[in-house]
Amino acid sequence: MKFSRLAALLFLFAALAQAQYTAPVTVKNAWVRATVPSQKTTGAFMLLTAPAGARLVEARSSAAGMVEIHEMAMVGNVMKMRAVPAVDLPPGKTVELNSGGYHLMPINLKIQVRAGDSVPLTLIFEGKDKKRQSVEVKAAARPLNTPAKADEHHKGH
Repeated sequence: MKFSRLAALLFLFAALAQAQYTAPVTVKNAWVRATVPSQKTTGAFMLLTAPAGARLVEARSSAAGMVEIHEMAMVGNVMKMRAVPAVDLPPGKTVELNSGGYHLMPINLKIQVRAGDSVPLTLIFEGKDKKRQSVEVKAAARPLNTPAKADEHHKGH
């Protein structure tokens, strides 16, 4: 009897450890910038937190032909934007996707994104165990002149 109780406890601890390890990434303040009628790209911004650490490895949207992960970085004295394969999310730390650093670029938009719209995004994360999880997000479209830092929109409110 003691053995089965010990085995059950060990199983429970292993299950809890696995659940904590594969805990989903938290996505907060997801938004996209509205577009003008002929514009084919926009930016998507948000806050990401992975309790056990992860990597953002892919993004998709039914509103765009493709979504790339981008980084803005100073190269010499020039700010350059480039596509990157992934964004690392250190365990328990919040990573901000904004226009001055990492962000998402929905490309070949199928619609004009208007302020107030909701744009669906599927974010694909890879854990340390190489298993992938997807998180569905509805990103609110904000006006063209909205600052691109995820928290600046709420300052002063």
